[in-house]
Amino acid sequence: MQLSNNVTEFILIGLTQDPFWKKIVFVTFLLLYLGTLFGNLLIITTIKSSRALESPMYFFLFYLSLSDACLSTSTAPRMIVDALSKKATISFSECIIQVFTTHFFGCWEIFILILMAVDRYVAICKPLHYMTIMSPRVCGVLVAIAWVGSCVHSSAQIFLALSLPFCGPNVIDHYFCDLQPLLKLACSDTYVINLLLVSNSGAICTVSFVMLMFSYVFILRSLRNHSAEGRKKALSTCISHIIVVILFFGPCIFIYTRPATTFPMDKMIAVFYTLGTPLLNPVIYTLRNAEVKNAMRKLWSKKLISDDKT
Repeated sequence: MQLSNNVTEFILIGLTQDPFWKKIVFVTFLLLYLGTLFGNLLIITTIKSSRALESPMYFFLFYLSLSDACLSTSTAPRMIVDALSKKATISFSECIIQVFTTHFFGCWEIFILILMAVDRYVAICKPLHYMTIMSPRVCGVLVAIAWVGSCVHSSAQIFLALSLPFCGPNVIDHYFCDLQPLLKLACSDTYVINLLLVSNSGAICTVSFVMLMFSYVFILRSLRNHSAEGRKKALSTCISHIIVVILFFGPCIFIYTRPATTFPMDKMIAVFYTLGTPLLNPVIYTLRNAEVKNAMRKLWSKKLISDDKT
């Protein structure tokens, strides 16, 4: 591994360099980030405090919201602060940490989405054995395996990043550190590293997306054997999951499955999967899920009653 770098910090261009638009970016993304945190923390609090949401589906939704909150936090706060800076810089070590955290929580979200698809398959196709197969112990082990898998993926990204030699250019045309923009700054041939990047991040995104789409097609076909009411409830849940999968995987596949080329639209597409999807997920799951909405109402009612007593 080659570690002899002359670069100790990078300059982040961000989404824009225009002073007026930087203020717009600051206000807009501060509100989006606060909305993301509020929505996901609300789901986390609701699931933890409601006995009606103790099924495996909500166990995985809890961790999906947690990964969403952490994924947005890995990029949004720095982007918001940098929007107020004349020259946004990030140290080499901070850049490497950001690469790790972004890929860790992004990969963790992918694995959680796969586990949610497995949960729906068992619930719809094997309802009599659902609680036996998806026991709390099994669910906990599956989440732990997803965590370990995310660590392995992120460690591979760090290995690739540290193997890049940086000899002078240090301006990153992005709002956060990622391997794609870092490859452009390396002062050596990056063909092999780019192949490894595509085979790692690109393969995880593409294979996972194809698996999820096939699984939901299979699940939806099996709904023909259910009652009208059962079909309606299962269809509503599956459609919510499919919307989330498409919104998250679409941008990821676009970014990570192509050669080492960058486009002006890459930054906005990255905004969508690092902040847009984590913001939309709570809205999608809340609006299409009566149990979550009822649990939130009860949680809010309890809070109002406790406030009145005090």
